[in-house]
Amino acid sequence: LILGESGTGKEVAARAIHYHSRRREGPFVAVNMTALPSELIEAELFGHERGAYTGAVEARVGRFREAQGGTLLLDEIGDLPLPLQAKLLRVLQERVVSPLGGRQAIPIDVRILASTHRDLDALVREGRFREDLYFRLNVVPLRVAPLRERKEDIGLLAQHFLQQHATSLNKRIRALAPEAIEALVRHDWPGNV
Repeated sequence: LILGESGTGKEVAARAIHYHSRRREGPFVAVNMTALPSELIEAELFGHERGAYTGAVEARVGRFREAQGGTLLLDEIGDLPLPLQAKLLRVLQERVVSPLGGRQAIPIDVRILASTHRDLDALVREGRFREDLYFRLNVVPLRVAPLRERKEDIGLLAQHFLQQHATSLNKRIRALAPEAIEALVRHDWPGNV
């Protein structure tokens, strides 16, 4: 479970975990829970058969099966609607998915990473996040600190982005002036990286 404010690099951390693991040859699939309409999340995650619902003109395997042998990042898990949390918990416990409209449970072999900017402890207390799902996901919690708490990274990040954009724009800019770095370090970085 990767915790941190928006913009701290939670997905970057998830990709690093994947690419430095034994699953690195498998796919890395990220699903942003806030980007999906709640009525489509189940079909997106678990897949669906043709005709399972209006608009399902062809079968789809779903993100769990797309990530087979690799890693699935459930980004912004704190925004997952409560009814779907029970279905996700079942998939995590049973290690099988059942596509919408399907009759067969399909085994999966996927590393699950989840991330959120929300306080899941508070959501559990408020009854808005299942406690059993929280404990299932919170096996290895990783907090990504906001940029204001890791100011030593600002110069490195600025240099990285400078080189990246200078190369893409075919510019010969090699470094930022020390005064520019000092100004960046003094900034509060409310939007993080």
